[in-house]
Amino acid sequence: MDSPYTQILFAVDQGVATLTLQRPERMNALGAALISEVTHALHWVEAEHEVSVLVLTAAEARAFSSGADLKERAALDSSGRWVHNRALSDMVQQVARLPIPTIAAINGLALGGGCELALACDLRIAAEHAAFALPEVGLGIIPGAGGTQRLPRLIGPARAKELIFSGRRISAEVALEWGLINQICSADALLATTHELAHQIARQSPLAVAYAKHAIDSGLDGSLEQGLHVEAMAIHAALHAEDYQLGLAAFAERKPARFPPRKTHRIV
Repeated sequence: MDSPYTQILFAVDQGVATLTLQRPERMNALGAALISEVTHALHWVEAEHEVSVLVLTAAEARAFSSGADLKERAALDSSGRWVHNRALSDMVQQVARLPIPTIAAINGLALGGGCELALACDLRIAAEHAAFALPEVGLGIIPGAGGTQRLPRLIGPARAKELIFSGRRISAEVALEWGLINQICSADALLATTHELAHQIARQSPLAVAYAKHAIDSGLDGSLEQGLHVEAMAIHAALHAEDYQLGLAAFAERKPARFPPRKTHRIV
């Protein structure tokens, strides 16, 4: 069957979905068509219980994504620009809200909305030549797809303000030192390294991973007391689930557990 996509590639292998941005002539700028295709693929991922991990990457050695398509924006009036921004922001939030782990494999520049897309992922692995920036203030706007909220939660408010206020670009080495990314590898090894981690995660209990993701993300939004309450509810549910019984039985038999696909679209 022909692919419905022209600006992304999408494939699934052993529970790992890989979504590849493929708009090299515009350095994977996030235009309306690309946003629409990514959004469509994300809806499919959320509904497909056999998918345990999502990898986001790009088929472009120069850029993971150069951010919002400014040529497209320039042709719009202020109302159209707002609609475009909300579509981009909604796509980024959709990545963040997926009940499965998400990994960004960053093989070049991650600028503006492209950086915000990477920030929405749970984990980030970057090639040695990757670089990061939120340059919006130089255009008279601010990051508008979660950057002002996710970046300070990730690297602290002082460093986030430094990057956002100055618009300066940082290397993969600095990003690793600051905690913006999880690891660096060579460009040639980027996808193999990312997929090795993705498949390791996919072998775990999808339900337990979803509960863990929910507990971590929810805890960051509130107090320690509230976070501990969410954790208690999650582990209570996990203790009574089939996956834990399967895990205990496999442990007793000294063999890897084989878990069923997740049965729900979202953990709440």
